[in-house]
Amino acid sequence: MSILILGLLIFLGGHSVRIFAEGWRKATIERMGAKNWKAAYSVVSLVGLVLIIWGYGIARREPVVLWTSPAWSPHLTGVLTLIAFILFPAAHAPGNHFKSIVKHPMTAGVGLWALAHLFVSATLHAVVLFGAFLVWAVFDYAAARRRDRAEGVVYPGGTLSRDVMPVVAGVVLWVAFVFFLHGWLIGVKPFV
Repeated sequence: MSILILGLLIFLGGHSVRIFAEGWRKATIERMGAKNWKAAYSVVSLVGLVLIIWGYGIARREPVVLWTSPAWSPHLTGVLTLIAFILFPAAHAPGNHFKSIVKHPMTAGVGLWALAHLFVSATLHAVVLFGAFLVWAVFDYAAARRRDRAEGVVYPGGTLSRDVMPVVAGVVLWVAFVFFLHGWLIGVKPFV
């Protein structure tokens, strides 16, 4: 479990710099340059992600079961993760309703993804992993909205035609991941 926690601290810690040290972040980017900052940020993220995957794999060998998930929980998780998968591309597609309503669809999607997995993941290591991502998403979303208000950011209204791309991309990615990749990469087939 310690490797998983270390990975979470590194990965989510790196992703929390804007939440807790925006001034330091801006000064560091100015000092080292945007490309060098992105390179260092990517290395920190990759190290954290590798440790999370490795630590989660180790923790899965001897799981500590905390409760029994209800029979309906995989279906709720499926619906919530589908919405999360739509929010991910919505963060990068201009002029869609998701961005105009949610404001930060990537962070909201991560939070929804994490919450969804807490319904079906009844082991200690899963609660640590998904709980950490959920807490991070809540703090990051709140910090991003505070920055929006301080900077007077206004998100333009979306159009239905611009909603199509995130919905189609999200559904296709969700289907591919849930029915093919999740079992292969994670070792769990969600609807089996």
